[in-house]
Amino acid sequence: MKQRSMAVTLLAGMLAIGGCANMSSTEQRTLSGAAIGTGVGAVVGAATGDWAWAAGGAAVGAAGGYLYDQQKQKEQRAYQQGVQAGKAQATPARKY
Repeated sequence: MKQRSMAVTLLAGMLAIGGCANMSSTEQRTLSGAAIGTGVGAVVGAATGDWAWAAGGAAVGAAGGYLYDQQKQKEQRAYQQGVQAGKAQATPARKY
């Protein structure tokens, strides 16, 4: 029974990740976090016999994926601002 539930969980995770091609990075990272959280929760649920861990893991994973994406977007914006500031301060090349 445990092997069957693990196989179903893995299959569901692979299908979810496979459908990420047309999603934004926020959607991809949120879904990936939820899938990882569900997998971890399912493993804990299988060990304890309490399957509510899977739902809790999905919620925590989705939140973690979303927050990770927001941090990465913030870092990307800061990088782009630095690039633009550097371009604005660069002296133009002299033509001879």
